[in-house]
Amino acid sequence: MTARYRIIADDLRRRITEGEYQTGASLPSQAILAASYKTTRSVVSEAVRVLEGEGLVRPVRRRGTVVQWPTVRRRIDRGTKVTRDARYTAGGITAPGATGYNFPAAQAEAWQTHGRPRASEEPCPARIAELLSLPPSARVIRRRRVTSPVGEAPFQLVDSWIHPGGVTDAPRAAQADTGHGGYLDRLEEAGHGPISWTEYVRARMPDPEEADLLQIAIRAVVFELTRVGTSAKTWTPVEVTMCVIPADRAEIIIPLVRDRSARWPRTEGNG
Repeated sequence: MTARYRIIADDLRRRITEGEYQTGASLPSQAILAASYKTTRSVVSEAVRVLEGEGLVRPVRRRGTVVQWPTVRRRIDRGTKVTRDARYTAGGITAPGATGYNFPAAQAEAWQTHGRPRASEEPCPARIAELLSLPPSARVIRRRRVTSPVGEAPFQLVDSWIHPGGVTDAPRAAQADTGHGGYLDRLEEAGHGPISWTEYVRARMPDPEEADLLQIAIRAVVFELTRVGTSAKTWTPVEVTMCVIPADRAEIIIPLVRDRSARWPRTEGNG
């Protein structure tokens, strides 16, 4: 027998996707829903948690449970090629201008920054300390920004952590205005170029601050895409950039390439 909270979650999901509860609107209070479904508030609460985990709703202080469906699901092509192009950000919108690096999954559309990008010295989390080969909670320059395609809700939280040695060599990398090409150009100009990168991808739950900045429920799963930049000067990591993306807004595409042993048509020696 299907649990009662599952039945209620299914019905609320239907009512959301059919438009009875519009994006940005609040669901009725849990007390009202409990009375409507002739059940207890704890059962309704469990049903709402299911929808939070699916990214359909999120709790908002003083507004209750807010609908955030539909969400745009983007395909992120995890290629391996790093390029440069003529793009910069002015007034929060990406536009033609000074050159900078483009990493796999950069979208061919204008993006905006939500709020002001911040550069500050912070104790680095255990994951970042491990990747930068630093002691836990070492104080490191963090560059933080929240971005999305123009006109859309926050899509990703991007934190770039710069090794103290890199900041010593390139002080401007720690400033709010890093100049054309950004902090990566400043690091490479200071002798760390050419930087080489390795990327790690995993799924996890967001912490409360990440959930708040991305406007998602704390129970919503996120993708963590972490790019580690290795210095050509020290052959050790000089910067780590972590992108946190709500998992319901993206699907990761990885093109597969045939090895010579798998070529077609088959010939003698390859099967």
